[in-house]
Amino acid sequence: MRSYARPRRIFLGQALLGAGTIACSSPSFGQSDDSARIVHQDLAAAIGKADLSLQFRGHTADECRVWQEGFRAKLRELMGDSTPPPKWAIVEQSRTEFDEYTRLELLLKAEGVPSLPVYLLLPKGLPAGRTAPAVLCVHGHGPFGNDAIVGRREQEGAAEHIAQLNYDYGVHFVKRGYVVAAPCMIPFGRRVNSEAYRGKDPCAVTFVRMQALGKLPITANVRDLRWSIDLLQSRPEVNDDAIGCAGLSYGGRMTMMVSAIDERVRVAAVSGALNLMQERMTLRHSCGSQIIPGLLRYGDYSEIGSLIAPRPCVWETGSKDSLIVPKWDDVFRGRLSRVYKALNAGNSLHFDRFEGGHEWSGRIAFPLFDDVLKS
Repeated sequence: MRSYARPRRIFLGQALLGAGTIACSSPSFGQSDDSARIVHQDLAAAIGKADLSLQFRGHTADECRVWQEGFRAKLRELMGDSTPPPKWAIVEQSRTEFDEYTRLELLLKAEGVPSLPVYLLLPKGLPAGRTAPAVLCVHGHGPFGNDAIVGRREQEGAAEHIAQLNYDYGVHFVKRGYVVAAPCMIPFGRRVNSEAYRGKDPCAVTFVRMQALGKLPITANVRDLRWSIDLLQSRPEVNDDAIGCAGLSYGGRMTMMVSAIDERVRVAAVSGALNLMQERMTLRHSCGSQIIPGLLRYGDYSEIGSLIAPRPCVWETGSKDSLIVPKWDDVFRGRLSRVYKALNAGNSLHFDRFEGGHEWSGRIAFPLFDDVLKS
């Protein structure tokens, strides 16, 4: 049985060293060496010691399936209900024609939940009576929300942002013959007024406000992603048994989340998100939109990602992506590989390590999606 106890201790030492650096850069106000430690150090130590009590440590397929069932139940308990509304209406806000596809700007509305803005891209030239596979494309942080996914460059700085991150992968998918849904997450894009926060992080503020109601941003966003899958399955153009999901950065995290929870996702591409909560919360910071309270008592993002198995998944990491921390990413890969191996599905787990930064690659993802969803 492979153990990661020793690497966690090594990483904890690095985390505390970093915490100490932060402490030394702060005013001491004349405190002596035996004064109370700052809260960051105590939290880093506690997070580094989290034992991930439900981490998979088995070997066989039967053991792994039992583990997946139990961990998925625990995840749902921690997150709360992410079921999309059963009844909803569609408001078409705009329709734009391009040479190869049509772009619809939609608003999904239902009682009791906030309305959901979604772009729907429909490929042209689909033969009568034929259906197409579909991809749910998820955006990450940034000022443009889901506009970037569908290649909207009207706003100042949008063109450069899209070019830098290869962000318009929704357009690439529709040009390959897929129907694409690109919803807007909270608190991003048209679903947030950033100026009203006066420099505060909207993710952190939204997390605190929703916690006051007993809710989580990540759960609301999973609900909206599942709602978008419902939208795709409602379309006559879509083969409702051939749906994939792809996303970069926070979009990669949410691709991981919805694919783990909703098995309608047949294949996933998680880009720029091969990092662990334990690493992020000891060495630096994680936004409120990614936090699941209590998760580290039972597992980490690696355990959530392992719920995708045995379905095909590719994890993209750029060689110059400063958000992917060496050694920690290998821990993540090792945990994923253990689960896929136990399920005899090693050939379904892919790692695209490309030359580049925090950006979308598609080098393995595009042909993988074609193989899984078009065959």
